[in-house]
Amino acid sequence: MTVKLPLRTSLLALGLMLPALAAGSAQAQTSAPATQAPAAAAQPAGNKVLARVDGIEITEADVALVADDPALQVPGVADAQKRDLLIGYLVDLKIGARAAEAAKAGDGPDFARKLAYARDKALLDAYLDQEAKKAVSPEAARKLYDETVKGISPEAEVRARHILVENEDEAKKAFERVKAGEDFAKVAGELSKDPGSKTEGGDLGFFSKDRMVEPFAEVAFKLEPGQVSEPVKTQFGFHVIKVEEKRTKPVPTFEETREQIETYLGRKAQQDLILALRQKAKVERLDAEGKLVEQKKN
Repeated sequence: MTVKLPLRTSLLALGLMLPALAAGSAQAQTSAPATQAPAAAAQPAGNKVLARVDGIEITEADVALVADDPALQVPGVADAQKRDLLIGYLVDLKIGARAAEAAKAGDGPDFARKLAYARDKALLDAYLDQEAKKAVSPEAARKLYDETVKGISPEAEVRARHILVENEDEAKKAFERVKAGEDFAKVAGELSKDPGSKTEGGDLGFFSKDRMVEPFAEVAFKLEPGQVSEPVKTQFGFHVIKVEEKRTKPVPTFEETREQIETYLGRKAQQDLILALRQKAKVERLDAEGKLVEQKKN
């Protein structure tokens, strides 16, 4: 039985081997006679040679390529160590690939099918990336932002605190303590059953009316800053509410939303491309018996 380790596991295993390999490499370099290397011509950073395997070069560009492979991510590893791991992985990849080719591991139809799939996927990924880059421009991003902002209506928000308890008697006692002059945040910290706001003195931050359940929202928006409500019942229990501030929700700036806008533009361009290509293609699907399945028109 053959056991295949995931690439990530193999990388970690290589990491455990690094100290021994580094020691062996240092010893070899110490014992080898020093020779004057010929001056190399200047070359682009991506073409910088980092290692050779039987004369086959591994370059900076190769390392950059595998660094983006999701299967080779190693969180928590320092950049220098990760780089060393990736170079080691590429060395093993070259050695292993040559051995596999010599053993004719790639001669079967299954391998050809996998290779064709990998090529198709790489081509499509490159094409989608190309189209996304075309669609994302400062002008397109600004245009989408301006059009979106036009459709945003001013929205009222309040910033409130609350004390959430299980029954009305507890809520009345909390209300009386606040009414008598005790600090609302202090009482909330002692009594509130809401784990999300208890440690913040009951502070819920700013929220719009539709984000809160009724009648909590209705009461909160009727209060003026500084006012405290009597107990309010919801499905969560009984609340005592204090409004701290009121404002009109600010429209997010272009810079705040730029990354989201650019992501949307890129994905929309990719989706539109695939839909357009699908419309032009003749697609036939077959059922289990080999009969054509009627396709729905988009």
